[in-house]
Amino acid sequence: MTLIKSKNWLWMYGLLGAIALMTLFPMLWLLSTALKSKTENIFATPLQLLPNQPTLNNFVLVWQSLPFGQYLFNSTLVAVLTVGLNVLFCAASAYPIARLSFPGRDWIFVAIVSTIMIPFQIVMIPLYILTVQMGLRNTYLGMIFPSLASAFGIFLLRQAFISVPKEMEEAARMDGCSELGLWWYVMLPAIRPALVTLAIFVFIGSWSDFIWPLIVIQDEQLYTLPLGVAKLAGTFSLDWRLVAAGSVISIAPVLILFLFLQRYIVPTETDAGVKG
Repeated sequence: MTLIKSKNWLWMYGLLGAIALMTLFPMLWLLSTALKSKTENIFATPLQLLPNQPTLNNFVLVWQSLPFGQYLFNSTLVAVLTVGLNVLFCAASAYPIARLSFPGRDWIFVAIVSTIMIPFQIVMIPLYILTVQMGLRNTYLGMIFPSLASAFGIFLLRQAFISVPKEMEEAARMDGCSELGLWWYVMLPAIRPALVTLAIFVFIGSWSDFIWPLIVIQDEQLYTLPLGVAKLAGTFSLDWRLVAAGSVISIAPVLILFLFLQRYIVPTETDAGVKG
């Protein structure tokens, strides 16, 4: 019986390993292309994953030829502001829908969730017109504006707020905590994993967004990394080594952020505060 279980585990780990390798292969190939010198044929068959003569010249050339430092700063600023404002507004909107009683609450929630089915392409033109009318074109705030809140974020945090035991809320009220204090000091810490999860989703979406910054930004000094990589492809007549190097630079911060925050994405035992 033990041998059968061991074989089952081995088969399962082998399958998961194969799936992980298939998922990681495009990333490995991108890194391999970025490290290959000009003397190597990146389209050679059979595929050669390991470079014969690894070099960092592609990264240096990309960094020196275009203001990638400015692009990196723009993407970081836009992503950080988008995450902060989105999480704040979604949490402020989800809390009353989850914990307070008022007329039409359920209908408001249904209406908010229904907007998830509306593609961004449909609202893109009205959003652009509104952005121009508000004088936000060619500004950082103009890039952030469509992501100030999201139906998905409100839905996710509403479900998290619902899972918080009522005993914690009642204890805070008995201690004289105000509604705002209850939301800030009790509810938000209790749903930290959901907040971190939403922050990661919003960061990735903002960091990799290409369409909206392309529409609303014309000043090259405000370009984000996706726009910079697209410009890079045209500058060097589609030299895939340099495009791959620029792509690696744009992807690295997302991977670093995920590795840093993944330890926070764990279930919190909110019931522990009401036991005993």
